[in-house]
Amino acid sequence: MPEAMVLRIAHLYAHFLNIYGDRGNILALSRRTQWRGIAVEVDPIGLGQAIDSERYDLYFIGGGQDKQQQIIAADLARHATSLRKAVSEGAVILSICGGYQLLGHYYKPHEGDELRGISLMDTHTVAGQRRMIGNVVVRRPNGSTLVGFENHSGKTFLGSAVEPLGKIVSGNGNNGDDGCEGAVAGGVYGTYLHGSLLPKNPALADELITLALRRRNSGVSLAPLDDAIESSAHKRALALPA
Repeated sequence: MPEAMVLRIAHLYAHFLNIYGDRGNILALSRRTQWRGIAVEVDPIGLGQAIDSERYDLYFIGGGQDKQQQIIAADLARHATSLRKAVSEGAVILSICGGYQLLGHYYKPHEGDELRGISLMDTHTVAGQRRMIGNVVVRRPNGSTLVGFENHSGKTFLGSAVEPLGKIVSGNGNNGDDGCEGAVAGGVYGTYLHGSLLPKNPALADELITLALRRRNSGVSLAPLDDAIESSAHKRALALPA
């Protein structure tokens, strides 16, 4: 008899990086998986703790202010090898705002030393002079839309080894200049969208769940859910002013 599927999620620095309700992404991932009869295990990973790269299928790291990023940057560097190994074996990472910045090569704040990232994504970020705040609509390459809320002064630039998560319809996105939002490199996703992101974007949540489950289970295809409430929230967000 085949072993029942389990989605194992590592929530990195849950107590430090949870600005603008980012923890709601964990809730959305968990509930949408459980509603399909699939078990979920969520482990918070804090400062000084180890990561078992074999255990987790999906990693989440939220956003925070410069102070929080300075606290966790060195600790995250300890996990660079483990996270790189996990991704190479099919694990998925979703990173928001400050977490997104630290998965790149570096973040240069207005004050203080440059924060070295772990180079899981070919990106870099520098502090800009203008704070980018407001509602955002993004169109993905498949024509679908993402909605969320941004509040950042960091300007992230993509290298040749990543693709944007999508193109800006309204809002600022990665840097307010190139019309792109977020980044995708294999199973690593980064974005500035708070709000939280996934409850209002169920298709993206299911995309991440599917990819993560396929790490250990070939041919996974998720059963559809009744997303009337989620779709209504998404449509209302599409109509909000930027």
